[in-house]
Amino acid sequence: MEPTKPSKANSKNNDSGAIRFFHTIAVLMVLAGAGASIGFTIYAGRSNPSFVLILLFTGWVVSPFIGLLLINAVTRRSEVFNRLILYGLMMLLTLGSIVIYSGLWSAPGAKTAFVFLVIPLLSWSLMGIILLAARLSPSR
Repeated sequence: MEPTKPSKANSKNNDSGAIRFFHTIAVLMVLAGAGASIGFTIYAGRSNPSFVLILLFTGWVVSPFIGLLLINAVTRRSEVFNRLILYGLMMLLTLGSIVIYSGLWSAPGAKTAFVFLVIPLLSWSLMGIILLAARLSPSR
């Protein structure tokens, strides 16, 4: 008699403690990163008199974090390998965004607004490429 494989519907329940811990850390990092990014955006735009412009920038900057959380919610029943890639991506994008938005690392001569426009675009692009590659990878 062959052993039965756990169904994808129950894969979350069968995850090891390490995977659940990795998931928890990734989600908390994304939430903290979103808050920090909003703070950096508001701080960078503090001298701008246009409230609407700051609101638009804030929405654009926080959009990759919202996207990561939505992807996380949708992929709850995905294979462990794909979820681990997502968790790593969540941590990488969060750390990278915070470092760049804080000014710890910046391109020479780059204007502040440029950073807040380009980093979300690069984040969305990287998310699309990595998640598509993970989706197209053979099942483990």
